[in-house]
Amino acid sequence: MFLTLVLCATVPVLPSGTRFTCTPTRVWDGDGPVWCAEGPRLRIAGVAAREHDGSCRSNQPCPSATAEASRDALVRFVGQPIGQSPDGHVLVAGAAMSCVSNGPAGGHRTGAWCSTAAGVDLSCALVASGTVLRWDRYWRGHVCRSRR
Repeated sequence: MFLTLVLCATVPVLPSGTRFTCTPTRVWDGDGPVWCAEGPRLRIAGVAAREHDGSCRSNQPCPSATAEASRDALVRFVGQPIGQSPDGHVLVAGAAMSCVSNGPAGGHRTGAWCSTAAGVDLSCALVASGTVLRWDRYWRGHVCRSRR
């Protein structure tokens, strides 16, 4: 337990507006956290997915897609699955993403809008996949743009 507390205490939560790079290494569920090799743990901004156990919290949108479907969609967008950790994270190998923090997201997580190396807006792609729902409370006027 002490080791877990120390590890969580060292995870940086980046202030709103901070631009940063995230090279994904682990994914928990369809809206995060995504663990970054650079340190932060991301909560994908503006979206809601089922929890890892398949439930939905009463104060957020509840998509019809399963927790596994949303998690697997996120994994596909950020990289390739390369295994599973003993605690259930999907281990991934992916290219660095460009992210902008929208501040603390609870649980030592940074809420962030991210674009993949190919220029895909992660939040928009997840909503378009049908595996997560747009969470208007946190979407805050975000505009989905495709990169050509």
